[in-house]
Amino acid sequence: MSLRKIYFAGSLLLLINLPVLGQARIKDIAAFQGLQSQHLIGYGLVIGLDGTGDRSSGASGAIFTIQSITNMLEKFGITVPSDRLRVRNVAAVMITSKMSPFLNPGTKIDVTVSSLGDAKSLEGGILLTAPLLGTDGELYVMAQGAISIGGFNIETGEGEKIRQNYALVGRVPNGGIIQKALDHQFDMQQPLGVMLSKPDFTTSVRIADAINKYYSTRLATPMNPATVAIRWPDNMAYPGDMVKFMSEIESLVVKQDRIAKVVINERTGTIVAGGDVKISDIMVSHGNLTIHTKRRPVISQPGPFSKGRTVIDGITTTTVQQDETRSAVIKNIVTVSDIASALNELGVKPRDIIAIFQAIKEADALQAELVVM
Repeated sequence: MSLRKIYFAGSLLLLINLPVLGQARIKDIAAFQGLQSQHLIGYGLVIGLDGTGDRSSGASGAIFTIQSITNMLEKFGITVPSDRLRVRNVAAVMITSKMSPFLNPGTKIDVTVSSLGDAKSLEGGILLTAPLLGTDGELYVMAQGAISIGGFNIETGEGEKIRQNYALVGRVPNGGIIQKALDHQFDMQQPLGVMLSKPDFTTSVRIADAINKYYSTRLATPMNPATVAIRWPDNMAYPGDMVKFMSEIESLVVKQDRIAKVVINERTGTIVAGGDVKISDIMVSHGNLTIHTKRRPVISQPGPFSKGRTVIDGITTTTVQQDETRSAVIKNIVTVSDIASALNELGVKPRDIIAIFQAIKEADALQAELVVM
């Protein structure tokens, strides 16, 4: 294989040749019904900023920051008129996190803080104690701690700015302490549901078949492309038996089916195709036509002592260059590697391959879904 082909195939064209039926554990493609995580949200104040907090004056000042500071100080018996506060070391933030099921009270989780006002940076800030609520309005987590932003934002008086990463969103590692656990209880009288992350009729049937084969009895029934209902075994006597049963189901390996796709990113010129993509017999003709137009100025001067005037004109030169057109007939192809080899023989660049794939799809020769990003 020539050096040009190696560079072409390895740098800009990404063709992944995978088996048609990929092996996957059930836990990697599905989840048990009723074990969803809970999104949490809260409001708080970040203190200790080096003059990069919310502005407290002017028409565009963050009024809610001043109100929050005033309310906080009143809880400590300090009354300060809001119109007298001039604080640039404090910023109002929204706090978000995601709480997984079965986490007990006292467990620590990470929280994310995002600036709500007009602060310039949260670097070096400390998040004051703030409650995080769930979608049901219940208190689940109390958050507090030092903020890590992984960057900086420096601005000089002359208007020069130096910024690394984004300084208005930070993270508080282990900053949230769980106050209330999520309520998750399995009803042994109801079937255990397995939800597929990507609904598919074939994969749903294969999951049910794998479970029934493993236990040598009909426990699982595919209800629809996204759900498989599993009947609890009769010998579930202890709570640990339930955990062991669910662990065994998660560990089962099934053949995951999928839709043949070709994904094209026109911004980067990247093409990703699955190994199950097929193309019918086609003829591809490829050639580049380049037209270069150049205009050279020409100045005409009048004769001495004449009453003429200087005239500026131009001469246009057009050059047409056409690369050698190469044609190839691509037979019925089974693997993506064959597609890459055939297009490499034509010396086609990734940008041209995008147009070729789109034309193949229009010719009804591409036996796959074409996704353009």
